[in-house]
Amino acid sequence: MSDPIPLALYVHLPWCIRKCPYCDFNSRALKGSLPAQAYTQALIRDFRLGIAALDGRQVETVFFGGGTPSLFPASFIAQLLTVFREEYPLSPEAEITLEANPGTREGIDFDALLEAGVNRLSVGAQTFDPDMLSRLGRIHTGDDIPRTVEQARQAGFGNINLDIMHGLPGQLPAMAANDLEQALALEPEHLSWYQLTIEPNTVFDANPPELPGEEILCDIQDRGGEILTAAGFVQYEVSAWSRPGDECLHNLNYWRFGDYLGIGAGAHEKLTLDSGVVRSARWRNPDKYQQKLAEDQRSVERREPRGQELVFEFMLNALRLREGFSLDLYSRRTGLAPETILPRLQRARQRGLMETWGSDGWRPSDLGFRFLNDLQLLFLDDVAQG
Repeated sequence: MSDPIPLALYVHLPWCIRKCPYCDFNSRALKGSLPAQAYTQALIRDFRLGIAALDGRQVETVFFGGGTPSLFPASFIAQLLTVFREEYPLSPEAEITLEANPGTREGIDFDALLEAGVNRLSVGAQTFDPDMLSRLGRIHTGDDIPRTVEQARQAGFGNINLDIMHGLPGQLPAMAANDLEQALALEPEHLSWYQLTIEPNTVFDANPPELPGEEILCDIQDRGGEILTAAGFVQYEVSAWSRPGDECLHNLNYWRFGDYLGIGAGAHEKLTLDSGVVRSARWRNPDKYQQKLAEDQRSVERREPRGQELVFEFMLNALRLREGFSLDLYSRRTGLAPETILPRLQRARQRGLMETWGSDGWRPSDLGFRFLNDLQLLFLDDVAQG
């Protein structure tokens, strides 16, 4: 392969202290002791079965997501990273991220995590406002956030993301701006700043809180963008801001339609094999996941998107980026000719939602970025088949 598709590794650790009412991720409240040893062995088995289908491409990034991965003792994270390095090519400069929530437990061993190879933390702050934290079902306080960041800095972490939500129940623009100001005071390299949405099959879906109206949401986004820009942050993705050079490489790989191996209960993966793009998923229930891995079964679901479905999947990801994409990248990632997408791109440009750059680059306009869902839906129907 002359131009190998970049490869990442996602590791799902599904347990939390308590399930948040807005969360639709495959996570569950921990009851009893954490089955760290048994689950780690299942992850290792999953990894070994997964790499058997790969072609030796180097893993460029690793992401421990959840759930709350920081619930796992650092020794198990170290064990996993040792296996990953010993049994498959892992870039010596790999970005290795672990999600850590404030207030999950006393004494997250940041020193041991750093020594194990974790070099980026994603801290689930969400908000500093005590009333908002309570409404969101979070177990930490606003004071826990700077304490967690300070402990990580003292251990030597130089790449920290803060997750901050906006559009919270009863939130006004000044309140959202205050959250951003407090987050920026901690000098993170990266901010994931995203709007709360009501997802199906969540507690908030069954009992929806009253969220801010469209006018307030627009004010929050406009004011927040001004604050982040003034602080030297660049919006490179619809919900991601960073200092120049500190973009999340793992997430960039998703948006650029790269490949990723997914291990853990409910994990998804996308791999480009000889037959084309293949997507698969693991069993969501951790007990069943471990049982099936013991039987050497990885996938509860497997599909191969083709034609229109593949076009839409590419666009669903690529349009999240300010940089957009090139037609050359589109063809290399999907195996489809540029003609399969050009008519829709041209129509989107006529509506003021897309613009061109360079010789074959396309990206959302400012209008298209603001109304991203509407732009993405333009590529759902009537796309030429590949």
